Amino acid sequence: MDPGTRRRKQNKGSDEHDLLTVNGRVRIRRKHYYSCQEGTTTPVDALLDAAEAAVSVGVREMCSRLNAGAKSFARAAENLERTAQLRISRETLRQIVENDGKLALRLSESGKLAPAWKAKDCLGPDGKSLVYLSSDGFTAPLVTQAEKEKRRKQVLAKRRRCGKKRRALTRIKRGADQRYKEFKAVMFYDQKMEHRLVSVTRGDCQAAGRLMRRDAGRIDFKSADYRVGNIDGGPWIIGQIRQRRLPMTATGLDFYHLGENVHKARRVIFGEENPAGNQRVGALLHTAKHEGYEPLWERLLELRKDTRGQARRKAADRLLNYVSDRREMIRYPEFLAHGWQIGSGPMESQCRVVPDRVKGPGKRWDADNAEAVMALEAVHQSRQWTALWQAALN
Repeated sequence: MDPGTRRRKQNKGSDEHDLLTVNGRVRIRRKHYYSCQEGTTTPVDALLDAAEAAVSVGVREMCSRLNAGAKSFARAAENLERTAQLRISRETLRQIVENDGKLALRLSESGKLAPAWKAKDCLGPDGKSLVYLSSDGFTAPLVTQAEKEKRRKQVLAKRRRCGKKRRALTRIKRGADQRYKEFKAVMFYDQKMEHRLVSVTRGDCQAAGRLMRRDAGRIDFKSADYRVGNIDGGPWIIGQIRQRRLPMTATGLDFYHLGENVHKARRVIFGEENPAGNQRVGALLHTAKHEGYEPLWERLLELRKDTRGQARRKAADRLLNYVSDRREMIRYPEFLAHGWQIGSGPMESQCRVVPDRVKGPGKRWDADNAEAVMALEAVHQSRQWTALWQAALN
């Protein structure tokens, strides 16, 4: 019955529709109706998700889960067939995974995929609420415009050799200008990593800053008793924290990155294997960790004074500049006294895990597709996997 005219809708016949489900392929007979107010409608489609035109949400979840642990879409399709007896092509699986990754990004942006925890749920060593913030960048391989044009020419040449008619190729997205692009990740987490929220973007530092602000609001970051930043010292990270006016209790320089720069200077000043150099550098790092910035600075000035040779002095000057630029973040005695972490190991771990699927020999991606695949892993690392597929059903 048409609610507008109170007339019966006209039956326009029916057709059969195949749907791939976790129980195999199901054939659905769909009836179509016509009315002046609504046009042609198919009532059974209202019972299916819009994205379930050919594949159910359950199968989509299986594809995304298997893809995360595979090295290629072909391997993921093979695993799906062997474990669930569901046969789909690698190209279909690729489209499913990338589309659902983009769905995860849209749900996160709209707030429909939000964390189930708040800052007050994160307890520190003293029983008060403590939340860490960290951010970093990593590179992923992209397909360039030159590579796309080369592939296109190869396809056309193969068609000519096979005697096929030269029909127009489908339009493709423009390729990247460079072979690698830096993506950025933002992470909020607690002392024991029981609560964590990971977000990834292909955008610049401003986009990462917007993620910081957005996710801070969703976990009510300002309600935590302690809000601690653990970063690698990148100027853009501390710049975004300040620009977004995040209410930080303290921001610390990752101790590993400080040590990395100290040892880099040591290799120039003392050489690779020099016991005296190792001993002096060990004393510098011990001072930084247990006494703080001022005593460390004094020891670095002594090191610079004792250094001879232009190349060695330049290395000492670079180390002095590095430490001076980050003097407000060298607060290790304070962090240790509170029981706070002095390393950004959790963030460094995410920078290896999240892009793992998009890296490897021969892999090249469009930037938006790489972001989508990494978004699915970020959802998994945030322990929002079940929430994602529940939201996909709505």
